[in-house]
Amino acid sequence: MKSKSIYFLLWLVSGFGWLGLHHFYLGKIVKGIVWILTVGLFGVGMLIDLFTIGIVVDNYNNKKNFKQIKT
Repeated sequence: MKSKSIYFLLWLVSGFGWLGLHHFYLGKIVKGIVWILTVGLFGVGMLIDLFTIGIVVDNYNNKKNFKQIKT
């Protein structure tokens, strides 16, 4: 289970999401690299991330739980 608090803290520490550390936390390596190279999708991506923090972490946790239940 991933924590929304840690995800938000990483978003905050990485320059309000510009460096994409929060994406690496969820295992989204390619997306994290894109965030680094484009400075958070030119600032637009960091704003989207701010408003979708809860949804993204919940989706990640739900997928992990579903995989555990399925196997």
